This record gives sequence, structure tokens and C-alpha cells, in this order.
Amino acid sequence: MMFSVRTYNRIAESGLRILREAGITVDPAVENPDGILVRSASLHEIEFGPQLKAIARAGAGYNNVPVDRCSETGIVVFNTPGANANSVKELVLTGLLLSSRRIVQGINWARSLAGKGDEVPALIEKSKSSFIGPEISGKTLGVIGLGAIGVMVSNAAEALGMRVIGYDPYLSVESAWGLSRTVERSPSIESLFARSDYITLHVPLNGTTRQMLSAEAFGKMKPGVRVLNLARGGLVDDQALLSAVEDGTVECYVTDFPTDELACNEKVLPVPHLGASTPEAEENCALMAARQLRDYLLSGNVVNSVNFPDCEMGPSENERLVIANRNIPNMVGQITTILAEDNQNILDLLNRHKDDLAYNIIDIERALSPEALHRLRAIDGVLMVREVHARPDQ
Repeated sequence: MMFSVRTYNRIAESGLRILREAGITVDPAVENPDGILVRSASLHEIEFGPQLKAIARAGAGYNNVPVDRCSETGIVVFNTPGANANSVKELVLTGLLLSSRRIVQGINWARSLAGKGDEVPALIEKSKSSFIGPEISGKTLGVIGLGAIGVMVSNAAEALGMRVIGYDPYLSVESAWGLSRTVERSPSIESLFARSDYITLHVPLNGTTRQMLSAEAFGKMKPGVRVLNLARGGLVDDQALLSAVEDGTVECYVTDFPTDELACNEKVLPVPHLGASTPEAEENCALMAARQLRDYLLSGNVVNSVNFPDCEMGPSENERLVIANRNIPNMVGQITTILAEDNQNILDLLNRHKDDLAYNIIDIERALSPEALHRLRAIDGVLMVREVHARPDQ
């Protein structure tokens, strides 16, 4: 079976090549595609065709994808966690230095001297004290969120001589292994607020984290704290932030998500959403997204889905079914009963769940009958049933 993928935005050629080499058609003009590969374009207003099976977002964030709508019809949504981690880490380190040393302000002032000729050196020496700022070495950095980026930021900040405390109630085993042993884990976010000279955010935007830096949060911080948000714009209550800047609680705010009000405040460093804007990050994200999309279309394997659980099974020379369903009792029993009544021998079965959704990969000896396929799709709670022809001649 030939698959097609529609692209939105510019995707690195190395990622597109992975799909084309697998025999998958890739084009921004494909109608009714099997897959979508996207970066920042919003898909919320787009009506998806009946053939759409998966969306791969070349980046960690996925606010531009209607995940709930996709889940209702069994469309698997992928992202690329960690692919742009180094790019964001480097921008965070840049932000730490810029927030302290008043480098941007100094550069802008020096540029204003253009045209003053031989007076410039003397003017520079006379006014350089206006741009004094503290070193980051020896200061305390609070890192909220210890995923791929948070871990890299923590380790790099320690290497620059900072004391680092981290807060993440959902710290994964993988992140714990990668985190420097000398990074202190804060027992609460309030404790991190109270102790940090610098605070950087590295969490997803959801109902729990939206405006997590509120007026109440700023009230618990040290006077003169420097705050960096290169994760998601909605994590910070902008009005509360501006009030904290006005009363001296926040000395500098570095954000990758400037608004009109933020951009005109002299204590805000408005970065034009550059977190993942490196050629390396764009290529890494494209490669990871393309591999995930390819493997899902060709083998049914799910890795790094934001709505369905990871579920991988090795290659098979036989027929394969992939089934997405609500995570409710007796789903596997109903599925296997229908397969048995179709005289199917189940060669292998893998069932995984994630919150309210579940995913199954089932290898069987022969193609499913049309009647059995119809019955599987008619099960209350089944969202998607797809046949994957694993043999290359099919």
C-alpha cells in the first residue's frame, strides 16, 4: 500500500528523504493524506480527511495540533521531545548572561554613539558603569521541569559555577540518570521560589501549568530575581509579571514569547521565539518526526505519541492489526473473541494504555475477513482499526 504525507511549513530535506526512501509520497499539496508533518502551522481549523492516520509535530510543543479531536478518531499525534534540547539549552545559557550583565542595553547604547567620531572611546569609558551586572557563578538557579531540556540546562549551569536546584514532581528515571548528582531536588516549588536568584521554566503548557508564575508565585520569590521563560508563553501571567517588575521583585524577564506590553518594558528581554531556531535543531526534529511517522504507517509502532501509549513490536512476515480504543474493561476480550470467531490464530499481541486511551498491536496468520473487520470497528469504545500488511509484496 502506498502512503502519502502532507507537509505544513518548511521541513528539513533530510527528514523528507526518510519518508521518500520508504516509498511514501511527500508533498504540501497532497489531498486526503495518510499523515501530516508539521512544525508551527496551526491545524485547529483544518478539517482532516478520512484517511488521516497520524500527525507528526517536528518539535516538542504541540499546542498547534487539536490533540483531543485527533484522539476521538484514533489519529496518533507525535512530537519530538529532546530533538531541540541543545538549541534551547544554549539559548537559556545566553539568557542567563544577558539578564545579568546588561549586555543588550550596553550594545544598544554604544550603537547610539554612531557619528560622534573621536569622542566615542571617552564616552564609552565614562558611561560603562551604567551597565554593570553580576556574574552568574556562585548564584542559585532554580530549574522548574527536569525533562530533556531541564536536565541539560541544569548540568550546563553547574559547569558554569552555579548552584542548581530543580523541581519536577514527575521526574522520569531517564532524566534522573542524566541529571548531575550535585543538582539539588527541591521538595516544593515554593522552596525553589524562595531560594533562587534565577528561575527558568521547562514544562509543557496544560491546565495545571498555565500561568504557574502568578502574582502569588512572584510574592514568594527573592527580590531582584531574574526569570527566564523559553518554554511556553502561557506559563507566565504577563500582568503579574509586569507588576513584579515594577515593584522590584523581578529584575529582568527573558521571554521567547513577547507581547506588545512586554516588548516595550526596559526590564524585559523579548526574544523572537528563537528556542529551536538553529539548523541543527530543525534537522533533528525533522529526522525524529519523519522516522516516527514512517514507522507508524509501515508497521503500526508508536513512539513519542502525545495521546497514545508507546507500543512497539518487531517486524512480522504476517498480517498485523493495530487498534486504538478507550481504556475501559473487556476491550481485549471483545477483540480476541471476534478474532477467534474469524478462525484467526493470534501470533503475538501487545496492549498498552495511557490515561484514558489504549493501543494494541496484534499479529495474525492471515488477512482478516471483511465481516470481522466491520465487527471490530463496531465495538463500543474502539476508535480506530487498521490493517498493516507487513509483507513487502502487499
